[in-house]
Amino acid sequence: MAAGRSLAYREFGRPGGVPLVFLNHLGANLDNADPRIMDGLAAHRRVIVLGYRGVGGSAGRVRTTIEEMAADTAAAIRALGHNKVDVFGLSMGGMVAQELAESVPKLVDRLVLVGSGPRGGTGLTRMSGVTLRGTLKATATREDPKTLLFFTRTAAGRTAAASYLGRLAERTTNRDEAVKPGVFLAQLAAVRRWGALPASTLARSSTPALILHGDSDRMVPPANAAALAAHFTEAALEVFADSGHGAAFQNHARTVQLTLEFLDRQTGSPAARNTTSPNQGDI
Repeated sequence: MAAGRSLAYREFGRPGGVPLVFLNHLGANLDNADPRIMDGLAAHRRVIVLGYRGVGGSAGRVRTTIEEMAADTAAAIRALGHNKVDVFGLSMGGMVAQELAESVPKLVDRLVLVGSGPRGGTGLTRMSGVTLRGTLKATATREDPKTLLFFTRTAAGRTAAASYLGRLAERTTNRDEAVKPGVFLAQLAAVRRWGALPASTLARSSTPALILHGDSDRMVPPANAAALAAHFTEAALEVFADSGHGAAFQNHARTVQLTLEFLDRQTGSPAARNTTSPNQGDI
């Protein structure tokens, strides 16, 4: 439960140890978690994919601030019985992860921040315009908006986009509810508020962080990666070449490798695949 409302989640992978909580990008339900990344992580870790309030099968009204989403996330983690987790935050999910680590530092051990930015980050207040223009262009060309927003227009980017969209269709049962149009506007407003906050409010964080970014990210400009790295006293940074906002999807094998090496708790035994047998429910 989060503020009296149920949040949908999926839990799968290796039991025991510190779980890895996955927080997805804006406009995403549980089915938007890339199966290759989830499967790769779940082979070594217990993975919990948390939904956001008012999104997909999660109850309540969609949140319009990063701070509210972080409070919901903290409540959900505790409702699942955990007092220490690692967090993998993708784009907006990375902003929620940062707020969570700052507001409840004892709850978060390590952070993986992918395609994300800090408070007051470069270009974050312009994400709404970039997203809406990309969506309109995709509609006019009959493409999935994720193709234009997440990937470059190079041959490698187009191939990666097609592969990613195919992976998202692999799950055929127990799919999450569709994301309503109002979710995008509410979450874009949350990112805009985060980007409009003074960068001076940032305090140096002692939470170890791995920061991954694409060198051609139009939604969260690459300058945010270095700004994030400077925010942490212990940070590792990798920027993927010829990669946009979907850098983790395009470079999924490398993303899994870097994440597991950073978390350094892998044991190597096989575990349940995300696409076939997760625990699923709401809290």
